[in-house]
Amino acid sequence: MATAQTSEINFTEILKAVAREKDIEMDRWVAALEDAMASAAKKQHRIKEPVRATLDLETGAFEAFIVKQVVEEVEDPLAEWTVEEASEHKADAAVGDEIHIPVSTEGLGRIAAQSAKQVLYQRVREAERENVYNEFVDRMGEILNGTVKRFERGDIIIDLGRTEAVVPRSEQARHERYSQGERIRAVVVDVHTQPKGPQIVLSRTDPRLLVKLFEMEVPEIYDGTVVIKNAVRAPGERAKVAVTSRERDVDPVGACVGMKGSRVQSIIRELRGEKIDIIEYSDDLVTFAQSALAPARITRVSVTHHGEIPHLDVIVEDEQLSLAIGKRGQNVRLASELISSRIDIKSESDVKDEVADARARMLQTAVAQSEGEEPPAEAVAIPPVEVDLTKVPGVGPKTAEKLAEAGYGRLDVLAAANVEQLTEVEGVGGSTAEAIREWALERVKQAAAEQQAAAAAAEPATEIDMPQPDASPSMGDEDFMAALSRAFQESEALRQSVAERTAEEEAAAIGEAAAEGAGEAAPAAEGTGEPAPAADEEPGEKASGDGEEE
Repeated sequence: MATAQTSEINFTEILKAVAREKDIEMDRWVAALEDAMASAAKKQHRIKEPVRATLDLETGAFEAFIVKQVVEEVEDPLAEWTVEEASEHKADAAVGDEIHIPVSTEGLGRIAAQSAKQVLYQRVREAERENVYNEFVDRMGEILNGTVKRFERGDIIIDLGRTEAVVPRSEQARHERYSQGERIRAVVVDVHTQPKGPQIVLSRTDPRLLVKLFEMEVPEIYDGTVVIKNAVRAPGERAKVAVTSRERDVDPVGACVGMKGSRVQSIIRELRGEKIDIIEYSDDLVTFAQSALAPARITRVSVTHHGEIPHLDVIVEDEQLSLAIGKRGQNVRLASELISSRIDIKSESDVKDEVADARARMLQTAVAQSEGEEPPAEAVAIPPVEVDLTKVPGVGPKTAEKLAEAGYGRLDVLAAANVEQLTEVEGVGGSTAEAIREWALERVKQAAAEQQAAAAAAEPATEIDMPQPDASPSMGDEDFMAALSRAFQESEALRQSVAERTAEEEAAAIGEAAAEGAGEAAPAAEGTGEPAPAADEEPGEKASGDGEEE
């Protein structure tokens, strides 16, 4: 009798010891044993009905029995009985009662023991995973220290002591390499209850890792004097952190940098050389954007709102453009994420070209309106609104998504694109590009009509008298050719009259010159002593009075 009591005590103590070792509650451990014994009994006796087992902790004895539920109408013959069937085992059976039919638990074979072992292991495993979940689910965003245990298909398995964690390939920085047994520090990003694999997911690329590292290195952040407003990262390359101070005497940027950069340098070493820009937060979006785009110098910033996200047009000097954009657009992308706005950067030369084009379009529009013509589509101020490309014939949701990703989601950008540019998008052929182009131009014409209607509605009711030309502002082709012919005829007549007048003047000048020459010849003859011949006399004839005198 004493031996049996000792055995019972030892069995109970063993259960308690295992429960403490596995960190499982005693009641849950007993329930797992009962489920294992019920499975073994069902396997041993080849019972299809539900089987339940109970454990007496005082005696250490198991009891197993088949469970039947008493119902009015049987839906599951294996688990349910009617009142008539139950009355054979229990005289006063009623609806809702359970009938227990004892099953022997003695002499369980090897197969039954193996089944009990599997069930017991599964229940213990489920209890352990639930304990891990309850312990770490409230530690999301915290940093954990562990050791690299092994590698599985690119994932890093981390040993945390009591359990394991995983750093998936997507949560690893590209430039970081680890070896087995090396210490690693990462932030908790997820805790799940899936039956396979580690439950704790760690990350080396999450911005919360950067925030926690600053909290560990900067006492002012830990005690709340300095607050991190936002942090963004391009893992392994560059990060931007916006900080502000709750006290005027504390410089938030200087507190994070530390003496000679000691604080930020330790964080950079932990992140394997990742560059960190510490920016002072400002409630003014323009000032905040100028700081976020550092080290580039910003000339002008204009803010427009298209929906919930602000849109910033940033103008920089030509030599500052590449610095503002950054390597592979990194600087402007991080700045956009940091201030939660969309940023478009343009150089001053590009802005000047756009202004010149806008003036040319305005002039073209004015000329077209003065001639009574419809202004061209490119001269219309196209609103930068988002368009639903699925309304274009032949464009499906996937193609519309590809076009939006390529930057053709706005009407002004779509109207400025040509067919060759549209066909560069994946899934867009020549016919589809032409259909998209025609659809965009149709929307532009509608916008032009709306603008003209709005301009007409905005004109004042009073009219101003302006001098009107005599001729019609427009002229047909026939009228133009007739006027041109008359102009040529008048020009030719004027030329001929000028030529005739010039000829007459030249003839008069020649006559005057001849008359002057004759007057000069008569005095010369008188000087010789011989009379000048008469005008009607022939030379050599003598006067009739000469012979008579002789």
